[in-house]
Amino acid sequence: MRSRFHVLRNSRLIYLGHMFVKLYGSAIQGVDALTITVEVNWNAQGREYYIVGLPDSSIKESLQRVESSIKLNRFEMPRTKILINLAPAYIRKTGTAFDLPIAIGILAASEQLELPKNFDKALLMGELSLDGALRPIRGTLAMAIQAQKEGFSQFILPVANAKEASIVHSLNILGMASLQDVIEYIQTGKYTAPLLQKVSTSSIQNNHSEEEQDFSDVRGQDTIKRALEIAAAGGHNAILIGPPGAGKTMLAKRLPSILPPLSIEEALESTKIHSVAGKLPEHTGIIGKRPFRNPHHTISDIALVGGGNTPQPGEISLAHNGVLFLDELPEFRRSALEVMRQPMEERKVTIARTKNAVEFPSSFMLIASMNPCPCGFYNHPERTCTCPPGAVARYLSRLSGPLLDRIDLHVEVTPISVEELSHTEASIQSSVIRERVMKARKIQHERLKEEKMNHCNAHMGKSSIKKWCVLNDSSHQMLNAAMKKLHLSARAYDRIIKVARTIADLSESEQIMPEHLAEAIQYRSLDRAAWGM
Repeated sequence: MRSRFHVLRNSRLIYLGHMFVKLYGSAIQGVDALTITVEVNWNAQGREYYIVGLPDSSIKESLQRVESSIKLNRFEMPRTKILINLAPAYIRKTGTAFDLPIAIGILAASEQLELPKNFDKALLMGELSLDGALRPIRGTLAMAIQAQKEGFSQFILPVANAKEASIVHSLNILGMASLQDVIEYIQTGKYTAPLLQKVSTSSIQNNHSEEEQDFSDVRGQDTIKRALEIAAAGGHNAILIGPPGAGKTMLAKRLPSILPPLSIEEALESTKIHSVAGKLPEHTGIIGKRPFRNPHHTISDIALVGGGNTPQPGEISLAHNGVLFLDELPEFRRSALEVMRQPMEERKVTIARTKNAVEFPSSFMLIASMNPCPCGFYNHPERTCTCPPGAVARYLSRLSGPLLDRIDLHVEVTPISVEELSHTEASIQSSVIRERVMKARKIQHERLKEEKMNHCNAHMGKSSIKKWCVLNDSSHQMLNAAMKKLHLSARAYDRIIKVARTIADLSESEQIMPEHLAEAIQYRSLDRAAWGM
């Protein structure tokens, strides 16, 4: 008497009238991946196709793409019952990347394709076009990292995503152009595509060599350059306030040129986020430059912070480890700005839904700019402000006090004179400023290396401030007087101290001196009681 089932090959079982195949794919949860088991059960009795395991509509539609791909590659789509399960079933699966494992599973279950030994150590993902070509997918770096953790030996994926996944050195990355290529590899075990060159850290460390925008292009504005140097050295948020044409945007866009290079860990984090969001440039292996995001002021709350039916990272997460530049800050929706407040403090954003919650990192430097009033010429040295009484205060009131508290440096930008503009002497280059910034960052790294959540002065919490930002009596008196005169909050108090610590680091001083604190206090322009009156 024949037993109920017997093993034919790895991942394939035969029942009386049934064939069962098990393959492996991956699903994205936030910026991380989760291994998904793709189970295909072929039943000789019946004529229906089913996909279960909480698939979304794009996965349910995959059967039409799979059928067309199978037929055009001279195989047959079984006219029997096929049940496909994506396990674990309690997690919702989205996207089109399960096309490839479903297609291979159907061919194997219907005995048109024999899976090789140890194929249970392979991960397959890819979207199929109707002719069987493999289209690029999102989140392949996160999938590759998770596959490495779980002991998979190879990752079969679209060739357009192969360079990105090749960052994971210990995983055999097999970039395929079509379903036919995958089938031939399974049948012959031969992979004929050229081997990918693994990404090295040198391409990241040298990312400033191609920097196009340099501070040497900016005439004058030495005070603003100094403020941005402090912001870069300590990872501080800053807002530039000045009339139209004063150079606010030009200065802000040159800030990345003085930031330290990405570490390999930071580069991987940023690449994962951009890959999940589908923002990674085609055939890009790894992000080598600090992100600089510059969304328009009409952006929605969800696009800025993240979310959606299937939660996706927003601009604040795409700017992780880099700069988020908000030009004309008062023109942004107040609701969008207010929802940024918590992520700015916690350096992460949590998107909660009924059945699950995902977390996206959002450790960014906020650089904002704004006109001082609706007409733009309040406090202008030469032009007269034409705004009616109270208009300046109403314009500033578009920004809440708690949001301004979270911005460390408030910098007034004044227009330069014609003489400065026509000056032919070269300005200081970004590379010179960057050297000073990197030296200050190194001091902070040594100081904070035992505190895993703190990477620079802007990230210090209460306990770190108390430990590393000790003020002498004269500095205490100066700060207390400023607090009373400017009506500063407790949060602004801490931020002034952290900025002073950064200024001391740039001066290579172990102690925060009164002159360091005085310079930090002057970067609180919007806290002045007389502003806008």
